[in-house]
Amino acid sequence: MASSMSGMFPGQQPTGSHPVGGPGGPGQPGFPGTAPRPQGNNTLVDELEASFEACFSSLVSQDYVNGTDQEEIRTGVDQCIQKFLDVARQTECFFLQKRLQLSVQKPEQVVKEDVSELRNELQRKEMLVQKHLAKLHHWQQVLEDLSGQHRKPTDLPPPGPLAFLEQASASLPSAPLKPS
Repeated sequence: MASSMSGMFPGQQPTGSHPVGGPGGPGQPGFPGTAPRPQGNNTLVDELEASFEACFSSLVSQDYVNGTDQEEIRTGVDQCIQKFLDVARQTECFFLQKRLQLSVQKPEQVVKEDVSELRNELQRKEMLVQKHLAKLHHWQQVLEDLSGQHRKPTDLPPPGPLAFLEQASASLPSAPLKPS
């Protein structure tokens, strides 16, 4: 399996990788605290990191800040971003290929991972259901408390067909009488 990881990690020869020009390369300063990259022995991780640093440095570079040609700035930034996206796709393809190899060589491992993911998802959803049930019980209690406050035993209307109207008219202020 170690030989199948070639080109991914430092100290290994990349398979079909292309050198990246970026920070630390000719004409561009690297980030402070980063070691210069050896040319010609880049792995996918190194290329991804270098392309990300190139994107970042192109956005904060004094050349771009002081530049007046907006189209040139946009083109340079677009090229850096496109290179980063290309290397990110290559890295994704690398991991997808390794995943495919693992599924062919050890299908039981993939099943174990799937079962573990499903258990984790069930636990997460169960916790979510419990959280919503707690909120539901809280609001039901609030509603019961509110309905209990508005309906006191003395406020109950007397029985009869016109009880509601009698209660409503009793709560209205009395109208002043007109002198005749």
